[in-house]
Order: sequence, then C-alpha cells, then structure tokens
Amino acid sequence: MKRTHEARPGSWLAVTLLLSLAAAASCGRREERGAEAGYDPLARAREAAGRVLNPEASVPPLCYTKTNGTSNPCWVCHTSAHGPNTRSDWELQAEYSFSEAAQKNHYENLFVDRTADMATLSDEEILRYVREDNYGPLRRALAGARGFEGYVPDLDLERGFDEQGFARDGSGYRAVRYKPFPGAFWPTNGSTDDVFIRLPEPFRRDVQGNTSRVIYALNLSLLEAAIASDPDAPTDRIDREIEPVDERLLGFDLDGDGALSPGVTRVRRLPKTYAGGASNVPLERGLYPRGVEFLHSVRYLDPDAPGYAARRMKELRYAKKVLAPDRWALLRAQEKEQDEKDEGLLPVYAGSAMSGLRNAFGWQLQGFLEDEAGRLRLSTDEEHRFCMGCHSNLGVTVDQTFSFARKVPGEAGWRVQDLRGIPDVPQLGHAEPEVLVYLQRVFGGDELRANDEMTARFFPGGTLAEAEVRRAAPGGDRDLAFLLLPSRARALALDKAYRVLVRGQRFDLGRDALPTAAVNVHATITNGSTGLGEANRIYRDGRLRLDWGVARPR
Repeated sequence: MKRTHEARPGSWLAVTLLLSLAAAASCGRREERGAEAGYDPLARAREAAGRVLNPEASVPPLCYTKTNGTSNPCWVCHTSAHGPNTRSDWELQAEYSFSEAAQKNHYENLFVDRTADMATLSDEEILRYVREDNYGPLRRALAGARGFEGYVPDLDLERGFDEQGFARDGSGYRAVRYKPFPGAFWPTNGSTDDVFIRLPEPFRRDVQGNTSRVIYALNLSLLEAAIASDPDAPTDRIDREIEPVDERLLGFDLDGDGALSPGVTRVRRLPKTYAGGASNVPLERGLYPRGVEFLHSVRYLDPDAPGYAARRMKELRYAKKVLAPDRWALLRAQEKEQDEKDEGLLPVYAGSAMSGLRNAFGWQLQGFLEDEAGRLRLSTDEEHRFCMGCHSNLGVTVDQTFSFARKVPGEAGWRVQDLRGIPDVPQLGHAEPEVLVYLQRVFGGDELRANDEMTARFFPGGTLAEAEVRRAAPGGDRDLAFLLLPSRARALALDKAYRVLVRGQRFDLGRDALPTAAVNVHATITNGSTGLGEANRIYRDGRLRLDWGVARPR
C-alpha cells in the first residue's frame, strides 16, 4: 500500500520538542496558578473588619515630631487658606492640639532598631525582591473575587504608556509627572511613586459620542489649568502652560489673543465648562469633576532603575471623587469637621475596607499593602484610616489631593514619574527654591531629621550649604534627582528596613521604616506650645502649587 506521507528525518524529534515545550509551558502556568493558589488579597481585611485599635489612625506619625522650638516641618501641611479650601490651620504649627486618644503615639515602629534583622538580608536578595512584580498577581486575584465592591486594578502596567503618557491598554489612564511633596515623600526617605489620572467617559468623547483623544487631552489640560494655576488670581488673569490643544474644539479663546487657533499652549482664561461630551460639566477652579480617578503606586527603591523606581510596590492607592459637593457643602463639611474636633469627638468615615472609606468632601479612598510574603493585599479598616487624615480637612491640599497641583506644566508633565530634568522651583508666592526653603526651616531632610545622609550632604559642619542646594534651582547645572535620590547604600538599607517591617505585618504601628530608632519624635504628647511661636518660626506661606516661571523641565 502506498504511503501518503513520508517520514522526514528529525520529524519525531521536532514533534517531541514541541510537545515538551508545550508541557513545560503548561507546567509553568500550573506552577504560577499554584503559587497564587491560596492567595486571597481580601482575607486580612475580612478578618479584621470593624477592628480599630487606634481610633486616631488618621493622625500621621510625622505629626509627633519634636520641634525643639527650632525645626518646623509642619508648615508644608498646615497653612493659610487658598481657593475653595477654606481650611486655615497654620496655628497647628504653634500648638499641639491632639485628642485624648491621640496623645499617645501609637506608631511604635518608629522606635524600633532594625539593623540586626536587616543584616540577614544580602544586597543581592533585596534587589531580587524589589525587582519582582506583585501588581500583576493582585490584578489576577481580584479579577475573580466574588462580592468585592472595591476597586479592581484595571491599568495594565506591562503594556506601558505611549509618548504622550496615555496608557496603551485603552483604560483611559494617563501618567502624571510631578514634583514630590516635601519631606517623607522624597525618594531619599524610602520610596518612589507614580500617579495616573483618569477622567470619566464623557470627557474622553466628542459631542457626537465618539472616542476622541484630542478632546480628552483638551479636557485634561483644562483641568490642569483649573487645579495647578494660582487660585487667587482673577479668572481672566491666570497663566498656565499646557500641551498644545485646539481651542476651536472648545469654541473659547483660552490664551486670550482674540482668535480661536490650533496648537495653543497657554491658558490665560478659563471657560465655564469642559469640552466635547463633557460640555455640560462646569469647570470649577480648584475642584475636580465628579468621577475623576487617581491610581498611585508607592514603590521600593531600585538604584539601577530609571529614577530608582523598583518594580515591586509597597502600596497601591486608589481615589475616586464619587460626589461633587458644591462650595456651600464644602464649607459646611470643613466647619463640621473642625467643630467635632473642638468637641473632642473622634473621626468617623463612611464605608469600609471592602468598598473604600469616604470622606466628607466626596472622595472614596482604597489602599493595598504587602502581606508577609510580599503580595499585595487589601488594607484593613484601620489601615485605611491612615489615608484619611491627609486627604480630608488639611490646609495645604487642593480638593483634598496633592500630586496633580504639582504637575510639571504642559507636555513634559504627561509621562511616567521621573525626577531627572525637573528643577527645584519655588512654591507659589515664594522667591526661593522649595527644597532650599524646606531645609532652611527644618534643618534636615525629613520631618524627623532622621536622614543622616541628607544632613551630611547639605549640612556639613552643621551649616546649610545653600550654594550646593541651589545647583538644582532653575538655571543651575543639576536637578531634583541630584537633591532627592539617595546613594545606592542608603537605598538598599531603606529597602531592607521596610522588608523587615512588612514581615511583621504591624502597619497599625506605623509604616515608616527607619533603619534605626527615631530620636526626634514624641512617645506621648502634652498639648500646648510647640515652641515655634516663641522662636518666631511660624510660617503661613506653605503652598501646594508651584511657581514654574520660565523653568523648562526636560
């Protein structure tokens, strides 16, 4: 009988190899599923539901700093009122004003010496750890979670972002590049981070309902001008650089030159509404529209990665503005919260870990932390409270947020976070660079004056080396990366210290991981003077927004 197929030399070997590869891939997938089997990122939050050991967990640990009557890190948060934020809380620089429950510093992790435990971790081991992905497993685990009402991460970081900062996965997120808030948020103090913003669907569509990137970019630029420009300037006198937009799509003369043109790069006047499908949504200075979302990752330090941003996340934070209170309601919420504090009442927040906690200003917040194995898990009710203090009634915030008001202007600010090429510009209303002013007022590189490396670099012999710090100012030869990135040795030490803290899983005792015990921090507070008033070291000029002037970030 004639054979219809001839056996070719090596054909069985090829088939065998293909089968082996397929089996290996299948095995790899099974091992991956097996490694994630039993991984329930919601378990800890379920077990701890309703359990709150520290009812004042919204008071940050940095508020327990010892000022010694001279060091004032408080001014960056507690300041005079501007724009829709009518909270003027600068007096908290002068007086300790804690509730009875908050007078004990519950953040005992500040007083731990971790050097012995850190010594068990080699540099190679911690580098392997911080270069592992714990975001992808969280996405996969939550995608199949039943009954979870909270945020399921829907940004595909592996697909990355295009040259304009838009997520390539079509999720609508856009990367924001910004100047980090002074103090603990500087990478030299332990973490890098990044921020992504997303506006609701109507803001991404034209008036016919079609998806439109140019309309979306226009609306994001309008929001940038509304949030980051001077809130005290007259409506027709603001001045904000934006990416090139076509003001003809809006039918409004943004740059005030008397003509409607494409390629406009400055906003000097704001329209009454947004554009396209959001043309019925009012544009309000200093306020976000309902439905805006922020995704914020807090990461380990990788000294070999661009900007030191490690792949592994310490935290994933999510915020959505679910309500849009009018200005009267915002004023009433601020007054009510202050009245309750004056009466000694403890803070109460709507929601739960499973849905996120909601403040009185319309924001719903949700967070994820590492479990002991380094996998991201949902924060507990108490751990969520940690987020609420800084994102509620605080003098410096812009609509209870921080990062977007500090966005690098225009095109250079629409990309993944990177300090390289960003100058140390002043805060709005200031004449001197922000980092320089912080160092002058704090006498250290963080709130607790525990950053010995910053002290050695910029306070040689105990005196601030102003000329060295000014090298990063506009016109200088350096940038924020020069000022705020730690040495390789410090980066690895801070990574190890936090890894030790994670293994203990006592985030209720604080998540600031210092290698050695903090010295400049109170274990208990006696309400009364901080000593700063007597020393004439009270500053009412702290501003979140920045004066970019003629600076041209790269």
